[in-house]
Amino acid sequence: MGEMAAPPLVEFHDLVVSYGRVEALAGATGAFPPGPTGLLGPNGAGKTTLLKALLGFVAPQRGALSAFGRDPWREPLEVRRRIGYMPEVDCHIAGMTAASFVAFAAELSGLPRDEAVSRAHEVLYYVGLGEARYRVLDTYSTGMKQRVKLAQALVHDPELLLLDEPTNGLDPAGREEMLALVRDVSERRGMNLILCSHLLHDVERVCRTVLVMDRGRIAAAGDIAALTGPRRSVYEVRVKGDATAFLTDLKDQGCDWREGEDSIRLLLGEAQGPELIFRTARENDVQVRHLRPSSESLEDVFLRALEHR
Repeated sequence: MGEMAAPPLVEFHDLVVSYGRVEALAGATGAFPPGPTGLLGPNGAGKTTLLKALLGFVAPQRGALSAFGRDPWREPLEVRRRIGYMPEVDCHIAGMTAASFVAFAAELSGLPRDEAVSRAHEVLYYVGLGEARYRVLDTYSTGMKQRVKLAQALVHDPELLLLDEPTNGLDPAGREEMLALVRDVSERRGMNLILCSHLLHDVERVCRTVLVMDRGRIAAAGDIAALTGPRRSVYEVRVKGDATAFLTDLKDQGCDWREGEDSIRLLLGEAQGPELIFRTARENDVQVRHLRPSSESLEDVFLRALEHR
């Protein structure tokens, strides 16, 4: 017999949260398993509201939500002490050094003063800020502030880490460094985490499972490999001429396509290849000026989930 799956850390059913007349969560149902899980969706999909409900910051108008078997709204302190939260917005306190701020966060989580100070220094070295830990946070760069936010979320060694857009505002090099840190937290330190992002590449780099949100509901959920299935052949194409009939014919033959900034992204069906692209282009008097192989990404799965709702 195979191993039984571990129970979810977080479960929610028919969850509704409204801000006045705006329904941020509109009957969301799903679960977060142990390990690293991505929470994906466009801006306004309800991702941050779901995290706030999990932390007990907002009260659901309907539905059920449990974290570690407890209700976050009725037992918020018991739930929060087991969670580390890295918010999307800046959360530092003006005038404080990184060491004092992270130690303060550790004390708020229930650690004694001496242990809080020791843990603050340890985790600041871990995120790469050991040499700058006595600098005032106001002088930090965006990347350094992001690392401090991660440090204060890690300092009390939580059972579950919530990361809300952790690469927000970072340049490509800073994004890769942050993702490497997050991946290390998950793989080497064995910490459960929820990575909330609209950057699909970030989730694909770190997570095994994913929940896709749209308009306050879960549009798709599952293992990333299972959701993507066999990767289809994908090509980035630029053409000269009227592409309307060309793309329509490809669609009729089982291909999907999406417009990029300066090219068309073609997702071919099973056993189809570039010869189909060139043949269809000739038949429609279109010239293929650029053709580059690519691969199906989590973004394609995300868009497909929203289109097929």
